[in-house]
Amino acid sequence: MGHSKIIDLPKIIDIRGNLSFIEQTRHIPFEIKRAYWIYDVPGGEVRGSHAYKFNEEFIVALSGSFDVVLHDGENEYRYHLNRSYYGLYIPKMMWRRIENFSTNSFSLILSSTSYNKSDYIRDFNAFKMNLNE
Repeated sequence: MGHSKIIDLPKIIDIRGNLSFIEQTRHIPFEIKRAYWIYDVPGGEVRGSHAYKFNEEFIVALSGSFDVVLHDGENEYRYHLNRSYYGLYIPKMMWRRIENFSTNSFSLILSSTSYNKSDYIRDFNAFKMNLNE
């Protein structure tokens, strides 16, 4: 199992406005198979609360802020994302939830696999059992 980590993205500073970008396998350690975004999250709501058997993800706060809480089966890690020039890499088999969304937050999630319902583990105890297999 890999480790989660913050990855800095290129940041091109310009008086007309800054620019950042992501290139698969150059900035993140996988080929991008799917991109999706989360927005308009009502106050106090939580997204995620699952793990993936195979999928890896990279999450960027394009606007606003939110916390990504990860659990590896033994320890919990909290990352506060609030800038568009870095993101959080999440390897497979890492329990995740996203919470504390600020008003008008917008999160971009890049995935290493296409959507596959059977890749999800939605029960924390089942997740922990899968870690021991």
